[in-house]
Amino acid sequence: MQEISFRNDILPLKDKLFRLALRITLDRVEAEDVVQDTMIRVWNKRDEWSQFESVEAYCLTVAKNLAIDRSQKKEAQHVELTPEMEEAPDANSPYDQMIHDERMNIINRLVNELPEKQRLIMQLRDIEGESYKKIATLLNLTEEQVKVNLFRARQKVKQRYLEIDEYGL
Repeated sequence: MQEISFRNDILPLKDKLFRLALRITLDRVEAEDVVQDTMIRVWNKRDEWSQFESVEAYCLTVAKNLAIDRSQKKEAQHVELTPEMEEAPDANSPYDQMIHDERMNIINRLVNELPEKQRLIMQLRDIEGESYKKIATLLNLTEEQVKVNLFRARQKVKQRYLEIDEYGL
């Protein structure tokens, strides 16, 4: 079994943990605190690392649970995705940029309106690029349940976006 190193195996996960926590808490400061608490908890479990099937899955699970706890304790306010998370086209006119920003705001709002499970699955699959198997493990679901929830989430966002875009609803 490969030796697990905090510096090489766990610390590089901090950005992924932050994005996951931000998606759940919708609060940048809370998300930073979740990542810090996650790192402390994982470090305190360093004697058990060799027993984990996946240290990354363990870290993501700890961060997810801490973020959910924090968001339930505090009424979270809406925070937009950071510009690094969205892929803005280059050399847009101010009008094109305004249209793009408005579309991203609508999509962010629609994703945030999804049920928690669908929102988490969409975050992990579409933004983090995780496999169905890893998401199923993290959320204690079957791969089929992950695929169904992801399909429903995407369909709901697409349907609502088209309604808003076509009819201004």
